[in-house]
Amino acid sequence: MNTCRIGIDLGGTKIEAVLLGPGGEVLFRRRIPSPAGMGYEAVVATVGGLAREAAGRVPDGAPWTVGIGIPGSVDAVTGLVRNANSTCLIGKPLQRDLESHLGRPVALRNDADCFTMAECRMGAGQGYGLVFGVIMGTGCGGGICIDGEVREGPHRIAGEWGHLSVDPAGAPCYCGNRGCVETKISGSGVERAFLAGHGERLTMEEIVRLARTGEPRCAGAFDRFLDDFGRCLGGLVSILDPDAVVLGGGLSNIEELYTVGVERVRRYAFHDALRTPILRNLLGDSAGVFGAAWIGR
Repeated sequence: MNTCRIGIDLGGTKIEAVLLGPGGEVLFRRRIPSPAGMGYEAVVATVGGLAREAAGRVPDGAPWTVGIGIPGSVDAVTGLVRNANSTCLIGKPLQRDLESHLGRPVALRNDADCFTMAECRMGAGQGYGLVFGVIMGTGCGGGICIDGEVREGPHRIAGEWGHLSVDPAGAPCYCGNRGCVETKISGSGVERAFLAGHGERLTMEEIVRLARTGEPRCAGAFDRFLDDFGRCLGGLVSILDPDAVVLGGGLSNIEELYTVGVERVRRYAFHDALRTPILRNLLGDSAGVFGAAWIGR
């Protein structure tokens, strides 16, 4: 009961650490930019350094655990990271290297699992039986929470919605398939599609802003994004029939997802009347770090 919990959320643009006291109170919290170039050795050193810094704030004599959310998953057989949006992690023994660095056990889980766990424990997913948590940012992922427990699955990929191929003729994905959900509705996917279609490099933020002014190329790209969101999530709702969907990641702040986007989900879902609420997260972009703290061992 007196255990402290360190959680680290490893993202493509930022890395955040938190230390929770025995009652869940925040004893330490720090966020830093991800290392430039995001090389593997830099990731290990940075994550290990943050964990040590947090451990230095643990009250004397108190036991502590470490949990880390990553943009990928760990193969249960080989122990190597796979399917990581931060591609420098792919094929690397991240858990083993961090345990060696820290001299203690470390738990690793997919960042979407951590996000979903946090939102179901203290966010928008509270009170729902089956929740599908979505991360839409640089990449796109998902997690499944059933009656308060996040489902990982025997392959540790339950809810890995971002790499469902929805368009065999679509853009190539780093996972080796084409037309994955991530290529359609992540920020990086929309940006690459705009560059390929128009020969101009714009950020997702710029595309959305210009679309709202009526700029025709951006308006078209934004409408395709909303339609792809509806198609991808509508199919998921038809299969899983969740009690609620919670959206997270930077793109979850796009207001049109909760109006036009929901209408598009309704269009593509196999239901006469869509009753599944599609909710904005309540914990912001720090949900994952709290979830990571709770998976520690």
